[in-house]
Amino acid sequence: MQSSESSSSASNKAVNTARRIAVNVSRAIIALTFIFSGFTKAVDPIGTQYKIHDYLQAWGMEAWNADWLTMMLSLTLSTMEFLTGMMFLFAIRRRLMSKVALALTAVMTLITLWIYVADPISDCGCFGDAVKLTNGETLAKNIVLLAATATAARWPLDMMRLLSPTTQWIVINYTALFILAVSGYSLYYLPQFDFRPYHVGADIRKGMEIPEGAEQPEFETTFILEKDGQRKEFTLENYPDSTWTFIDSRTVETKKGYVPPIHDFSITTNDETGEDGEDLTEEIVGDKGYTLLLISPHLEQADDIHFDEINRLYDYATEHGYRFLCLTASTRKAIGKWRDRTGAEYRFANTDEITLKTMIRSNPGLMLMHDGRIEGKWSHNALPDVTPQTASIDRGGLSSGNSTSDTNTAVAMILWFVVPLTLLTIADRFWTWTRWIRKSKEEKEKKLK
Repeated sequence: MQSSESSSSASNKAVNTARRIAVNVSRAIIALTFIFSGFTKAVDPIGTQYKIHDYLQAWGMEAWNADWLTMMLSLTLSTMEFLTGMMFLFAIRRRLMSKVALALTAVMTLITLWIYVADPISDCGCFGDAVKLTNGETLAKNIVLLAATATAARWPLDMMRLLSPTTQWIVINYTALFILAVSGYSLYYLPQFDFRPYHVGADIRKGMEIPEGAEQPEFETTFILEKDGQRKEFTLENYPDSTWTFIDSRTVETKKGYVPPIHDFSITTNDETGEDGEDLTEEIVGDKGYTLLLISPHLEQADDIHFDEINRLYDYATEHGYRFLCLTASTRKAIGKWRDRTGAEYRFANTDEITLKTMIRSNPGLMLMHDGRIEGKWSHNALPDVTPQTASIDRGGLSSGNSTSDTNTAVAMILWFVVPLTLLTIADRFWTWTRWIRKSKEEKEKKLK
């Protein structure tokens, strides 16, 4: 009889241990996924905003596509995901967070199931530009995450706490402040980590190369132009004369194949200083000198507060013999209004809107190129300060854009975020341990009395 009870007790203990292991493995999966997902969105809030635009458009909800609203959704989503991940990591408010995570994951799984079936967008944007997943991979990821959240929600109290309840509020508030600060920095300057193919140091020519033997996709750029109130679509082969007014352009894939990281980089003139439709792509990419590119997807929405700095940069480029060009997807009319507002004397050229938004997360933003390589990028809030006395670029005349390496940035973030929370955890555990020691000692003393 005793042997049977002992066996049953051992069996129950083994089951409980296995359950706790399963719950805490699930908790680790949830924490790491949400932290990574939230961080990659927070570090590029404008990119997340673009993806939200894509979703709303796919759902036929263009009326909700106001920039202020989608930006608020972007910031809310990244903060909520990052905070949820951190709360799972520290096992804070276990019952509540397990239910919240289960509800969120269930909704995300349904959305990705629809994306997998309907295929309205090619990438879910779960991890920003850091990791690209196919729609099938996204669905599989969410199914695994759904199983993990269901496990955690079934036995939430089996998640091992790292902090006592009295100090958990510090983690919650510090995490929210940190991730909002990351987003704020990225909005004012540029993303601290640039996962896109147009990052500083990227060679555009290499990014456009297709490996030998790979099946080559085919792309077609279509230009929408207007004349006498009539709009028509043209390609580079049948581009009309200058009596037509440029309205918009788009690049579409006409045949599947290997897609290089940079496949839609095309620059064509669109102002009175050059022949409309003249292809400048090879000329700019192959320029052995320096080229300054002012980038604005839509001049109508661009911030024109810093036009004095931009004009000084143009004067600096002219004096030193550098090319200065504004790339935009705007119409000739919008270009004219920009000239009137800012006194711009530089040339303008057209590039695909999506390409421009990918190149730099600032409207306008500045990019420095040299022999096909991207040497620097600046937000309009942090343009290089130049004067007539500023030296040439090869003599250090322009401070390097985004000069801080990814390693240094990662170290700085660890020092500001990971280290304080680690020290808090150690201090909390030490305090809890000493309290337990004191309590045990007091209980022993009472027994002796």
